[in-house]
Amino acid sequence: MAIAATGFFDGVHKGHRFVLDQLIKVSKDLGQRSEVITFWPHPRVVLNQDADNLRLLTTMSEKRTMIRQYGVDDVIVIPFTSEFANLTSRDFLSMIRDRYDVQYLIIGYDHKVGCDGDMVNLSDICREVGIHPYKVSEYNNDGCNVSSTEIRRCLSMGEVGRASALLGYDYLLTGIVVEGNRMGRTIGFPTANLSINEPMKIVPSNGVYFVDVIYDKRLYKGICNIGYRPTLYNNGMKTIETHILNFDEEIYGRELTISFVTKIRDEMKFSSLEMLRNQIEKDKQLVESIREKRCFCK
Repeated sequence: MAIAATGFFDGVHKGHRFVLDQLIKVSKDLGQRSEVITFWPHPRVVLNQDADNLRLLTTMSEKRTMIRQYGVDDVIVIPFTSEFANLTSRDFLSMIRDRYDVQYLIIGYDHKVGCDGDMVNLSDICREVGIHPYKVSEYNNDGCNVSSTEIRRCLSMGEVGRASALLGYDYLLTGIVVEGNRMGRTIGFPTANLSINEPMKIVPSNGVYFVDVIYDKRLYKGICNIGYRPTLYNNGMKTIETHILNFDEEIYGRELTISFVTKIRDEMKFSSLEMLRNQIEKDKQLVESIREKRCFCK
């Protein structure tokens, strides 16, 4: 027997974690395992609902890891297909009852399942198919709207601090370090150019950011530039490149994760490499001062 919560859970943000808190509590009270039943890919991809403009906060792997680390016993991923999209709420609930032994379902305040989700009372359908519903109240985040859509908007505007506040953690990107034109080395600030693993993940808007860098299970501070490097010839290609403080290793082909702490400034075009170098030195000093303040606050 299992207690379950369902949904896409993109970002596993504070609103999602409020639901997960209730899931874990009920599962412990009843002495049964907790399950999150989620889907992949995103329904908009399958239903062709502006899929070209869809960007995600978490990969499937990141989402599964976050949910498991939060304390949920199992994460079940159902392939979202056109056939699956046509299931009614009754069909879906009957399926998870029979296939995954779901006897209790955590229901968010506006939660819907099935192609008829707008037209039925989910709690009533649960009872009719033999599942006990647990209704969860609306999450209150001091009057702030917590949703995956709002967090994506924040990131698209470069508001990484607000995005982190809604997520409950700093937004991150993971990828492989690829070779660039090595111009950073010529001005004393070598950078790691990141090719992200999941092309559908949203990348914060162009600009310069203070980031934490995770490499080989070690934590560093860094300055990340997202954009087209207007001071340098970049062939119109957008890059994600990070200068890692107090670091001097060759890491081409290795995996790197960056998490965004705050935006330092917009991307700028300088009239010379010397002016660019001077600005990056100022950025570095600012990051070091932020670093000290963060440590002091802890």
